[in-house]
Amino acid sequence: MLDHRPRRFRSRFRDAGRTNPPLNTRAEDDLRFIRQTMERSAAFTAVPGWGMVGVGATAFPAAWLASRHAFDGRWVQIWVTEAVLAIAIAIVTIQNKARRYGLPWTSGPGRKVALSFAPPVAAAAVLTLPLLRSDPGHALPGTWLLLYGCGVIAGGAFSVSIVPLMGVCFMVLGAVALFLPPFLLPVLGNWVMAAGFGGLHVLFGIWIARRHGG
Repeated sequence: MLDHRPRRFRSRFRDAGRTNPPLNTRAEDDLRFIRQTMERSAAFTAVPGWGMVGVGATAFPAAWLASRHAFDGRWVQIWVTEAVLAIAIAIVTIQNKARRYGLPWTSGPGRKVALSFAPPVAAAAVLTLPLLRSDPGHALPGTWLLLYGCGVIAGGAFSVSIVPLMGVCFMVLGAVALFLPPFLLPVLGNWVMAAGFGGLHVLFGIWIARRHGG
C-alpha cells in the first residue's frame, strides 16, 4: 500500500504540469487580452488637428475655381479632385500622429471610426450622379455637407468629444444650403462649401491641435 501512494502523487503532479500552461505564458495571454480590450474600448485620439487645417485649406482654392462654373460636370470634377487631395492629407497626417504617439489607427477605435464614417460619405457619392443628371445640381452642396456631417457625427462617437460637434455644424450648414433660394445658390453655393469644408475644418483643426497634441 505504501508503495502506491508516492506514485499516485507523482502522477497527479505530472498531469497538473501538462494541463496548466507555464506562468509566463499565462501572463502574456493576460496582457494581450488587456491590450486588445483597451484598444477596442478607447477613443480614437489620432485625429490630426494640423492635418485637418491642411484639409480645410484645400477647400478655399477649390471654391474659387468652382465659382467659375455652374453646377455641371466641371464643377463636380473640381470638388472631387479637392476631396481626393483632402483624403490623402488626412490619411498621411493620421498615420503620422498615430506613429508619433504609438496609437493604433487601423484597428480598434480607428476601425470603428472608419466603418461609421464611410456609409454616409458613400451615400453622398452615390447621390451625386443622379442629382447631376436630373439637373438639381444646386442641391449638391447641401447634400454633401449634410451627409458628411452625418459621417463625422457617427465616426466621432468613437473619437474625441469635439468631433461630433463639428459634424453637427456641418449638418446645420448643409441644411441651410438646401433651403437657400435657387437663384442665390450660383453665388453662394461654392462659398457655403468653402465655409464648411474649409472654414469648419480649419477652426476645429486648430482647436484639436491645441487641446489634443497636434
